[in-house]
Amino acid sequence: MSLIRISRRQVLRGGVAVAAGVVAGPLVAGAVAGAYPWGGTLQQGSTGAAVKELQIRVAGWAASGASQTYVAVDGDFGPGTAAAVKRFQSAYGLAADGVAGSATQAKLNALEQSDGSTVHFDWSEFTDRISGTFDGGKVSASTAREYARRLMYKLEAVRVKIGNVPITVNSGFRSIQHNSDVGGASDSMHLYGTAADLAASVGNRVLYQKAESSGFSGLEAYTEDHQHVDSRAELGRAWWWQSGTI
Repeated sequence: MSLIRISRRQVLRGGVAVAAGVVAGPLVAGAVAGAYPWGGTLQQGSTGAAVKELQIRVAGWAASGASQTYVAVDGDFGPGTAAAVKRFQSAYGLAADGVAGSATQAKLNALEQSDGSTVHFDWSEFTDRISGTFDGGKVSASTAREYARRLMYKLEAVRVKIGNVPITVNSGFRSIQHNSDVGGASDSMHLYGTAADLAASVGNRVLYQKAESSGFSGLEAYTEDHQHVDSRAELGRAWWWQSGTI
């Protein structure tokens, strides 16, 4: 990631990217204001802006098990999107037909807060810890904010998969200065807004394992004191699962 009240989105070129080393085209920002126009039933063969938003919102349901696969936000409702919709529907007690009709859209609507963040995650959890903004990274503030919004929807899926246990975000977007101060990598995904360091009562190993089916292409070893997740493949980087597949 369907409706958006206030949001920005970027478009990712390509279909569903699969396997380590697969890269995709860059995301391109485009602002949209006002309530998002779903515009009727979405199903295989549908195309356009509503499909792109749907893909953002079901991206955390990219696979049924560990798979280096993500849902591309390309506005083309193909088999990969349909499969993600079915998994979302099953998780939320809906008929798993792969069609985003009114009932599915209502569930997706319920995941969004009025400010464009998601029901279990707030913008403040993802802003730079020093400035409290999305400024000063390697992309514009609006792009970093949009990447963070996409991250939230994937984390909503992880939250469901771990039994609706709360997830704490210890670090989200970082400015270049803040990243340097904490000793982050020079091209850290935190600088783009597409990464988060997490903690939950279920432990890092479970977070890592559930993230493997949620479209995350960057996973730091679960033996660290936090669980890092990111979407680096959607920015053209190679897949990186430091602890392999578990």
